[in-house]
Amino acid sequence: MSIFQKTKNMSPESIFSICGSVTMLGWILLIISPLNERIKKIVNWGLIPFLLSLVYAWLIFAYFGDADGGFGSLAEVKKLFTNDHAALAGWIHYLAFDLWVGSWALSNSKKHGIHHFLMIPILLATFMLGPIGLAVYFIVRMLYSKTPDHDNF
Repeated sequence: MSIFQKTKNMSPESIFSICGSVTMLGWILLIISPLNERIKKIVNWGLIPFLLSLVYAWLIFAYFGDADGGFGSLAEVKKLFTNDHAALAGWIHYLAFDLWVGSWALSNSKKHGIHHFLMIPILLATFMLGPIGLAVYFIVRMLYSKTPDHDNF
């Protein structure tokens, strides 16, 4: 039995739980990354968002054709996400992108001279509220950046 067949037998709830735990580990690593050079490399490389992206891709290729609905209207999206695998793929999409945004913001904050302790609440906001955390980061970067060139993303 191939690994694809074995993982296809996993329940959506199991995949949800594993991805949630791995993502939580990623957020913890972001917060403690200044304490350890090896952890900093893992965070900067984006290993966990990459792994989540692979799970997302697997879900899309393995199950997306099984779901009704689509992206043409809100009603179609709602119908699409009544399928457990499609909803799980959507959730992992959020997990991967929010974690990547947090990783990018942390890396970018170093380029702009923003202290790590100021980034911790921003990381928590990004973890809980995604785009709001990103917006707060942009505001903080604009206000506190020691680098006047804000075109340097």
